[in-house]
Amino acid sequence: MRYLGIDYGSKKIGIALSDEAGTMGFPYGVLINSSDLVNQLTALIKDKEVSTVVIGESRNFSGEENPIAESARKLAAALEERTSVSVHFEPETYTTQEARRYPDGTRMEGSPDVDSSAAALILASFLERHNQRP
Repeated sequence: MRYLGIDYGSKKIGIALSDEAGTMGFPYGVLINSSDLVNQLTALIKDKEVSTVVIGESRNFSGEENPIAESARKLAAALEERTSVSVHFEPETYTTQEARRYPDGTRMEGSPDVDSSAAALILASFLERHNQRP
């Protein structure tokens, strides 16, 4: 069972894929948030035989959905309508900041890897919780 992780942003969409067993998430790439996004994701879901999509749940520091959350929910609905995959949301608080950190604590700036790494963190969090269930 393969999973697709999405770090949804107004300009860029970070993408991560799990291994075929659905146990680990890996950065895959970045897509531009455009009118063709649903078509691109639908093609990727089909090509990589994805069965489940996990989108970062965007909230502000008060725990309320922020403005980007509505667009992410529309994307989820479109993907569910166009494909046979189930779509889940996973909290994404601080994933982009965590993705910018190198192991030595310094920060990566301006790298396209940040968005796909954030997607991998979102996906890994979901998989960890999902795989712990008996």
